[in-house]
Amino acid sequence: MALGIVTTIALSALVAAEVASAAVTFAVPSQALTGGLKYAPLDPAPVGISFEFFAYPSYFTNVTATNQCLANFQALTGTWPPIRIGGTTQDRALYDSTTSAYVVYTVASAADAPASLTFGSSFMTLANTYKGSVVLGLNRGKNNIDNTIAAAKIAVSAMGNLLAIELGNEPEYYTNDGQPIASGGWSPAIDAASQNNWDIRVGSAVNKAPIIQAGNSNDSPPTWGAAELIATENSTVKQYVKTYAHHNYPGGTVTSLMSHANIASNLHVFDADVTAALGQGKPYVFGETNSVSGGGAATVSPTFGAALWTLDYSLRATYSNISRTYFHHGTVGNCQYCFWGRYSMGAPYYGAYAATALLAKASYLTALDNGTTNYAAYVAYDSNKAPLRALLYNSDYYGGSGTRTTQPFVLTGLTASSVRAKRLTATSALSRQDQGQIPTFGGQSFTDGTCVVTGSETYETVAVSNGQASFTVSASEALVVYLQ
Repeated sequence: MALGIVTTIALSALVAAEVASAAVTFAVPSQALTGGLKYAPLDPAPVGISFEFFAYPSYFTNVTATNQCLANFQALTGTWPPIRIGGTTQDRALYDSTTSAYVVYTVASAADAPASLTFGSSFMTLANTYKGSVVLGLNRGKNNIDNTIAAAKIAVSAMGNLLAIELGNEPEYYTNDGQPIASGGWSPAIDAASQNNWDIRVGSAVNKAPIIQAGNSNDSPPTWGAAELIATENSTVKQYVKTYAHHNYPGGTVTSLMSHANIASNLHVFDADVTAALGQGKPYVFGETNSVSGGGAATVSPTFGAALWTLDYSLRATYSNISRTYFHHGTVGNCQYCFWGRYSMGAPYYGAYAATALLAKASYLTALDNGTTNYAAYVAYDSNKAPLRALLYNSDYYGGSGTRTTQPFVLTGLTASSVRAKRLTATSALSRQDQGQIPTFGGQSFTDGTCVVTGSETYETVAVSNGQASFTVSASEALVVYLQ
């Protein structure tokens, strides 16, 4: 019996190796909006960052890496990445006009999030110093609309970079959290009526439309989703809505998380909501997302496999017409999925950086694969609709032992005599920078504590013959191909 099991495993490995040796071929359309493919128009900076409400001031005043990590993205795109300030603690926070502090709270341990807090006008003036757009989350759970309106008025007057205001975070959890607004009963319908009322009252109080980022739930649609919410809105509410947002934390093991087929399947859950939002002429965004909820999982979220998920997930979301994806950052020093913190870089930053590199200054994105295998291919196009860059991703799992398989990719329809490529790689999918297994993108890495780029930038040159080029991507690797 034991021998039979071993033989089966060996045969499976042999078959997998044979399958991996067969090239996957993708034709690159010579122009965007052709070839019968779906194309997504691109936001100037689709990859964004979310900061937990209470921790936001610390990220910008105590964490050296923050400004440099964001500047690295800006250096690629010419646009500062969008940020969102919010999360569970936004519904624990009340505005205090008398305090000069950014935030005031008490915790038993620095690793904890506060059960209640207050914040002052300096919280908003600090946010105004950021050079990119800001979405600000305010409290709805405590059912103190006058306090929220007071904070919203300061935000609108003090923040020239204010893109939108959220009214409440993940309202489906209000009952379990003991939030006063849910004390008389709570459901998607009751929440929708509450949101609509608050949207109108806050929007009219600050005399600004559109100004609200609506939705902000985490449960999988259709319940608590944008389509369900939009069906309850009248024209008065809709004039105040800037964007519709949802949260998403896929979870799972490193293997399941980084699987390209799983990523595509997960994002299809949001198709109807995206369609509903676009039908209103409003962008749909992931206002808060990351690998595993609750700050991440220690065995999953800091790994290079999570970096590959971040890369592919960012691109597949963008391809799915999700305009911006805000990756959440929680308690400083107690955050497994954070891209950076006070001391060490997180491997997922490399995936976000590679995604930003692919999309930088592009106008359109398409996927060449159908999202059902381990192998992904995307092409970004410039404003003239010409192919700009391609991304090849091999989501076969390699955990560091045994033979690391390779997958040949072939791109056809190329016009140059050669192309260059930058490889996103690490020792294995389980590599972690904080454990000394530093990933690289094009031979470069990011320095712990400062996020400064280090190492010599390395391109691989690949010849093109008869419009065709061949590439080899190892298991748990990705390649950005520069077509111009």
